[in-house]
Amino acid sequence: MAILFTLSSSAFLPPLKPITPFSSLVKSRTLLVKRSIFISSSLQQSTEPAVSLQTFWKWLGDQGVVLKKSPARPGVVPEGLGLIAERDIAKNEVVLEIPKKLWINPDAVAASDIGSVCSGLKPWVSVALFLIREKLKEDSTWRPYLDILPESTNSTIYWSEEELAELQGSQLLRTTLGAKEFLQREFLKVEEEVLVPHKELFPSPVTLDDFMWAFGILRSRAFSRLRGQNLVLIPLADLINHSPDITTEDYAYEIKGGGLFSRDILFSLRSPISVKAGEQVLIQYDLNKSNAELALDYGFIERKSARNVYTLTLQISESDPFFGDKLDIAETNGLGETAEFDIVLGSALPPAMLPYLRLVALGGADAFLLESIFRNTIWGHLEMPISRANEELICRVVQDACKSALSGYHTTIEEDEKLEGADLNPRLEIAVGVRAGEKKVLKQIDEIFKQRESELDELEYYQERRLRELGLIGEQGEIIFWESK
Repeated sequence: MAILFTLSSSAFLPPLKPITPFSSLVKSRTLLVKRSIFISSSLQQSTEPAVSLQTFWKWLGDQGVVLKKSPARPGVVPEGLGLIAERDIAKNEVVLEIPKKLWINPDAVAASDIGSVCSGLKPWVSVALFLIREKLKEDSTWRPYLDILPESTNSTIYWSEEELAELQGSQLLRTTLGAKEFLQREFLKVEEEVLVPHKELFPSPVTLDDFMWAFGILRSRAFSRLRGQNLVLIPLADLINHSPDITTEDYAYEIKGGGLFSRDILFSLRSPISVKAGEQVLIQYDLNKSNAELALDYGFIERKSARNVYTLTLQISESDPFFGDKLDIAETNGLGETAEFDIVLGSALPPAMLPYLRLVALGGADAFLLESIFRNTIWGHLEMPISRANEELICRVVQDACKSALSGYHTTIEEDEKLEGADLNPRLEIAVGVRAGEKKVLKQIDEIFKQRESELDELEYYQERRLRELGLIGEQGEIIFWESK
């Protein structure tokens, strides 16, 4: 019986899922990772880059946000911008506190001149329009902050066609193209519903490039997972960079009250490690993101094996004569018609993957297990080999799918490994790292099932297990007979 098995990227990440404290990509010769390795901003274009930062720092001081004795301040670092310790900072010490009046979030949009026309939009779209409008306004009160924001990053959504060609065959390419298509649809919708009917609210026409810029800013810099806040940009706090050497993301930031007699709400950022004066203050952006996600969101990757992930998508075919029964079993066990499994380089297969594969492949003489009498116990049976035919089928199909996926890349693992040692530009470095990582995971999956196929004669299948439970088969596999007296 045929089974439908597809290898694909996971669906486009929901806009502004928990993504910060912001992620980034690792440069091969430094321990620090910057959200924007490539920065084309008003800051860089200035003949005196420090001027924009000084203006921004003064603006924060005028707002009562920072003091002369603040533990850290923004600075130009090799990777772009970052927070530099003014003095030694202890582990878990508060580095900065930003009051709610300086947060850019849906509440700020609602209180602005475009609040009424943005009320029905997705939160991230409304904040994106707010950013675009303020950027277009010469007299924006947010100008000192907007002037230090990058015009683009190394996120793959900003790559040229030539640069994207280096991702040929990869899941990251499909995800990136899906993200760009998603943004185009969202822009056309907001153009029709807001931009055209309310031209008077925007200083100049808003373009798709403007929309993509705002999306990239939010995707890479917005904090989430905050109490009562699903999406918020926090000036100054969003300059903090990522370190792959920090292995915890807990307690680095929180929302708290301003004090016993204060009604103010503050965003508080702590240093997860001790920092010497003059060093960057760093945090861990997200321990669970893959390199493909890091590249899409922040424009960087890491060289850690655990960041290399390939997503296998398995599906119960609607043409399967047992579709209804299989779907019921899958849903009873927390899965569905399709199921995605993230395979991590150097790690075991996800526990539910083999049972789901066996379920999808179930048929022929094994179909009796789909009967209602087995409904409450079948998943336990699926956690072990069902029959040689079932196990052989999943081994063959998975290996074929891996070979097919590997053939889609235009380079080999060996060719990529040679390039990884070369002095590459940041975007090519990302492309080589991601595609090499994906191929290594595919090779790992192929080898797992090749090894499993070689051991089919040694496995114990359902029928043997059942006979043993009934006492009809001995320890050596011999059938036991009872003779009547």
